[in-house]
Amino acid sequence: MTDVATIKRSTTSPGDRRVRRTRTALARALIQLVGERDLSRISVSDVAERAGVSRTAFYDHYRDVHELAEAACTAMIDDLIQALPTSTPVDAHDFAPEVTRSLEAFFTSLAEHAGLYRSLLGPQGSAHVADYIRRRTIAAIHDRLRQAAESDPQHAGPPDIPHDIPAAFTAGALLGVATDWLQRGCPRPPAEMAALTWPLLRALYRLDADASP
Repeated sequence: MTDVATIKRSTTSPGDRRVRRTRTALARALIQLVGERDLSRISVSDVAERAGVSRTAFYDHYRDVHELAEAACTAMIDDLIQALPTSTPVDAHDFAPEVTRSLEAFFTSLAEHAGLYRSLLGPQGSAHVADYIRRRTIAAIHDRLRQAAESDPQHAGPPDIPHDIPAAFTAGALLGVATDWLQRGCPRPPAEMAALTWPLLRALYRLDADASP
């Protein structure tokens, strides 16, 4: 008997209404379940039952729960990327409120789905999702660093360091801070987390190098 996991996936266009409905139902089911237990304890059967679909229908769209988790988080991750601070070179004193607001939005987005992110980024979570977030964040920061260098190299970071290094450093730092915050139950509000994170980024990119005291 053919293992259900080897069943060929549906070739139906993602725009098909039935496909969208099924994927939406599966994503909602996973988000609900993650709020109840660790991701590692959630099976395909659990998700399918909660979504009201068959296991075969699940495997028509996803290989496993981890792939579903990544797909379910895509929209939220995109929102987080949009909330990341830009590297547009302006006076550091004017830039501070803008970056702080972006960071606050970043932590607020995490807090709104704390249970999901805590499971996905915790010790028993999904390496696939963590890597996806890291890669998307690096790409976004890399693009913004490049834009900063093109408009004003003075605030683009040390000239002898490739832009992907500070981008990777920033992405890793933000992910590390966010993960620790989530695992501790979000003890500080998003606004305070933003206020504590901004000085670190400011020092990294030397945004206050020429700012008057």
